[in-house]
Amino acid sequence: MPVLHSPRRSGGLRLAAVAAAAAAVLSCAAAAPAAADEPGWTAEPAAGSAPAAAKAGARPDSARPFFYLAGPSGTVLEDRIALANTSDQEHTITLRGADAYNTADGAFAVRSAEPAAGGGPEGNGTGAGLWISFGASTTVKVPPRTRAVVPFTVTVPPGSPPGDHPAAVVATESGREVGVRVHLRVDGPALAALTVEDVSVRGKGAAARVAYTLVNRGNVAVAPELAIGAEGVLGEVAGRSVRTLPVEVLPGQRVELTEPWPGAPVFDRVALTLTVTAPGGARATGSASVWFVPWGIAGTTGLGLLGLGAVAAAALLLVRKRRIRSGSEPGPGPAPHGSAVPEEAPVPEHELTGAPR
Repeated sequence: MPVLHSPRRSGGLRLAAVAAAAAAVLSCAAAAPAAADEPGWTAEPAAGSAPAAAKAGARPDSARPFFYLAGPSGTVLEDRIALANTSDQEHTITLRGADAYNTADGAFAVRSAEPAAGGGPEGNGTGAGLWISFGASTTVKVPPRTRAVVPFTVTVPPGSPPGDHPAAVVATESGREVGVRVHLRVDGPALAALTVEDVSVRGKGAAARVAYTLVNRGNVAVAPELAIGAEGVLGEVAGRSVRTLPVEVLPGQRVELTEPWPGAPVFDRVALTLTVTAPGGARATGSASVWFVPWGIAGTTGLGLLGLGAVAAAALLLVRKRRIRSGSEPGPGPAPHGSAVPEEAPVPEHELTGAPR
């Protein structure tokens, strides 16, 4: 049975994630939990009560934005979630575990309880979400103005690979879902590894953006930093200094990102280099060679040159025709040495004497 508590009047509890969309994709902030979109009830980790929190030195009454659990494979970890009913009516809330993943643009999301059409990543799951169990407390009735603290376990299967296994606890009622992120790490060697792929440039001038793909090939989640270097043929090109990207790339995930590049040249050939680093020693580079050509000017210039060439050719042809008509066109040159030249037959001469022949 869940433990019920009266809510404190000092304020409502904060959520660990924003409410999900109809497709059940939940975006969780990396900082403090966000407020619920709708009033009625909230969900968050029970304050500082888990063994992992006590081990980390947290005060028993301190708020936790997420669940933090760690242990060897084959172990059973425990924690608790707090459900607070701030309304005047009873709420029936269903709890489940879910796998977490990155969307294409790097957002944190959890898989739906239902299979996705076409077998997409949104449906079901085969990872750490299945390790979470609420026992007989999967469905919880929370009376008005009360707070229920529900325990759950995370059973790490024997032989589970070391590293991070992203998951979430999802609370649902009448189509509304609230997710609380679970940071779960299995003991063992931690490897931070990234690659940068598919580097290209979209747009031009001040609106240019560098597009690229980050792939997490390690076993821990990474929050990468990016620097852009650029070297042009016609001179120095401004890149971008190091900055932390607003994404956390989960193990085995790939995200497609773009970065503003206001220093892109108007006309040049640029060797572009992207350098990505992350805590744990991860470092990777990606490169591309990009031509910047002002096609509007180039097109106008090309048409002008083509027209000038046509005018010159027409003028030469007209001059040649006039020379031929006036007889000033040079005739054929002398015959080659040793070749036979036919002689013209002599014209007969007539003697004008008046005498008949």
